[in-house]
Amino acid sequence: VSLCKRRGFIFPGSEIYGGLQGTYDYGPLGVEVKNNLKAAWWRANVYERDDMEGLDAAILMNRLVWRYSGHEATFSDPLVDCRECKSRHRADHLKDGKCPNCDSSNLTEPRNFNMMFTTTVGPVESEENIAYLRPETAQGIFANFANVQQAMRRKLPFGIAQIGKVFRNEITPGNFTFRTREFEQMEIEYFCKPPQYLQPGEKNDVVLHEEWVEQRFNWYVDLGIAPERLRKRAQTPDELAHYAKATVDIEYLFPGSLGFSELEGIANRQDYDLTAHSKDVPDEDLERLKLQKNADSTTKLDYFDDQYVDPATGKKGARYIPYVIEPSAGATRATLTFL
Repeated sequence: VSLCKRRGFIFPGSEIYGGLQGTYDYGPLGVEVKNNLKAAWWRANVYERDDMEGLDAAILMNRLVWRYSGHEATFSDPLVDCRECKSRHRADHLKDGKCPNCDSSNLTEPRNFNMMFTTTVGPVESEENIAYLRPETAQGIFANFANVQQAMRRKLPFGIAQIGKVFRNEITPGNFTFRTREFEQMEIEYFCKPPQYLQPGEKNDVVLHEEWVEQRFNWYVDLGIAPERLRKRAQTPDELAHYAKATVDIEYLFPGSLGFSELEGIANRQDYDLTAHSKDVPDEDLERLKLQKNADSTTKLDYFDDQYVDPATGKKGARYIPYVIEPSAGATRATLTFL
């Protein structure tokens, strides 16, 4: 940390006023490292592939995006306060249920704390004008799926890539730039056919997920990260989101107490996300994915497959909501890893 400041890589944010916890500024050399990293990612995943398009979506989005994505209700951490030393901690990070500062067991009951930063759009502060600073770049991709697919005349499978700033009101930012309140993501949403619509010889979502895990792991190794400091860890069933078919985390062996910690996650999210933002979804699909009916969306984010042939009737063509494989990397974390 001292070296990064002294050599012009990373400075504490707002340092002349005592700083602001969980924020950092990238100096003359640090910004070049991060820009090189983002350029290498974009080159490998957009320029060198013929099945990928780029996107730069707005940071501010309609509040309904976050309502139907589930963030407004569930994007939260369990929070506890220590009654003795007044410190605040994530309940799921405590060992033996004690305060890590003073070892007291006199803690408040856990309560959920939503991590999205709230702001208002327009001159009047009211409930109707609430907006959020995006906590991930993925929803901008999902909201633009039909726009990109139709404008670029894409056939499945294809992906949409995006690099951008995201914001999370972390309870306990720390470990230098590993966990901050403002950071950058490098995300891909790779859309593919659901298993029931595959034609002979086409790769299913399981195979595509495995291929993405290998490609993303090798990207770090090719750029010089020691392979013995990397590992692929499949999430256990109790870790998985209810809609995820599988998620593999690429973890790096950081120094100190962090040990092996997540660098990137590659998830098979099935058809959850596009379904969540679609109107006129059949009740059985909503029930299968544990989704509420979307009464506000103006469109159905589906895809017309003119190559599909029904094996029973021979009828050509089918309309369905695609599956998605999501390789999600942190540009900020990756920069720390290379440093």
